[in-house]
Amino acid sequence: QVQFVESGGGLVQSGGSLRLSCAASGFTFSDTIMSWYRQTPGKEREVVATIVNNGGSAHYVPFVEGRFTISRDNAKNMMFLQMNTLKPEDTARYYCNKLLRSSEDPWGQGTQVTVST
Repeated sequence: QVQFVESGGGLVQSGGSLRLSCAASGFTFSDTIMSWYRQTPGKEREVVATIVNNGGSAHYVPFVEGRFTISRDNAKNMMFLQMNTLKPEDTARYYCNKLLRSSEDPWGQGTQVTVST
């Protein structure tokens, strides 16, 4: 079945960097547009970055543009999010998933990113 396992989060000071990883399985990863999402308590999960199936193009929401870089390794069914110049407002739980999810695509446990001032 479809599965996502996120890792790489942690506690970092403002201005620091983290690299998140996503291991995907249960579907044809190389055919799938993928996204990183984030969620904070009391708010809906939101997309922060998206990458097309061959990795040739990516899209970022304005508040991470220029600081975050999404990438993927289709040979390993992995996706990554390099986060630089982190800000306290980036504190959230980060998840990976398909951009076009169905009800059969579960969420992983996510990985917590906490940015201190």
